[in-house]
Amino acid sequence: MFQFFGFHLPRHVSGARASTPTRVLAGQLISVAGLIGRPVLNQSGSEIGRVRDVVVRWDESLYPAVAGLVVRVGRRASFLHASSIAGVDRDGVSLRSAQLDLRDFERRAGEITLGRDVLDHQLIDVDGVRLVRASDLYLASFAGMYRLVGVDVGFNSLARRLGPARWRALPTPSRVIDWATIQPIAKPGEPVRIGRTRQALHRLRPAELAELVEELGATQGQAFVAALDRGVAADVLEEMKVEQVDELLNEMGRERAADLLAAMAPDEAAEALREMDDDDRQEVMEQLAPEVRTGLSRLLAYEEGTAGSVMTTTMVVVTSTATVDEVIAVLIQRTDDRAEIDGVLVVDADGALVDDVSLYELLVAPRSVTVASLAGAPLPATVHEADDLENVLSIFIDSRDTSVVVTDHQRRPVGRILADDVIDALLADRRLARRAS
Repeated sequence: MFQFFGFHLPRHVSGARASTPTRVLAGQLISVAGLIGRPVLNQSGSEIGRVRDVVVRWDESLYPAVAGLVVRVGRRASFLHASSIAGVDRDGVSLRSAQLDLRDFERRAGEITLGRDVLDHQLIDVDGVRLVRASDLYLASFAGMYRLVGVDVGFNSLARRLGPARWRALPTPSRVIDWATIQPIAKPGEPVRIGRTRQALHRLRPAELAELVEELGATQGQAFVAALDRGVAADVLEEMKVEQVDELLNEMGRERAADLLAAMAPDEAAEALREMDDDDRQEVMEQLAPEVRTGLSRLLAYEEGTAGSVMTTTMVVVTSTATVDEVIAVLIQRTDDRAEIDGVLVVDADGALVDDVSLYELLVAPRSVTVASLAGAPLPATVHEADDLENVLSIFIDSRDTSVVVTDHQRRPVGRILADDVIDALLADRRLARRAS
């Protein structure tokens, strides 16, 4: 719903079934598309020019205020300050002052022109989690100021604009979305502006944001990802197809790409690096911190299609002499990795795997006992780091567990394979098979 003047307009309303308050509200809306080209009249009613565009201030307001109009006066594009406007209706603009700044219009910092920059451009509907295209934009006057209040994404408004001139100024709000839920997207080559809707965007799941980025394409998608917080951006990349991640990372500067890879889960980062050309991969690796570079280099050394190539190295490993209280303290320090930790790996003095203790077992155990006392049958499902994916899948299915542990020749844990890792690996294997056929 969007509300002003005490009326509520559903996000999507049908003009034929619109209620009386909705029809009244529609009469109070000013179509930006319809306003462009309308006359500007001075105090005596004489035409002094025609509206060329509407300028709004780009700030943290839910409903950006109109700063003024771009007016065509002869061959000049002049700026008319909002304070000079006495009224706006479908017939045009009337002035309270005949004073015009006759200098050529130049957009100042923090301003956008609605006709040029927003109308017919893609926008993100944060509530609907989708891309939309602005068929029309609506202004309304309240608190003594004209503000941008809604965007129409319906076909009716687009058809009206293409029809006879007498129709164009008449608002037809068939599918209106509250501007407060809209995140504009810059044109290619311009910075993406994420301000007032940042919190709303960050409430979306990474998978939802990833779908939006994939729809945007490489250039705008890269700009959108760059505008997100580092952790959120890394989560989004983890949800995307590896080919698209490669395309996005190659559009970024090497330093930014390395920063995002370092924030990603190690297995996801390694998969993205594998997709890169050798030269690009080397340049990005050089930007990584030494410890991150070492860890990813180790994952990249595994042959594709093996357990080592799809495992995550994010795990909690403790010795059998550690107490439950000590282990819980370690887990508290690893909250950022909670999505990938479903248990604690217990090792002996030589580092060999003893057991995989679940988080539930730790929760119900006395804090003073050692984790060795929790170890026992059934033994954890394990695979060797060189095992192929078919063997991994077979053991995974037989174990009916949420993950399997990956070990080396000395049975030391080197990683863990989660259920989603297996699914991703199988899908990737199918894609490779289709390419080869």
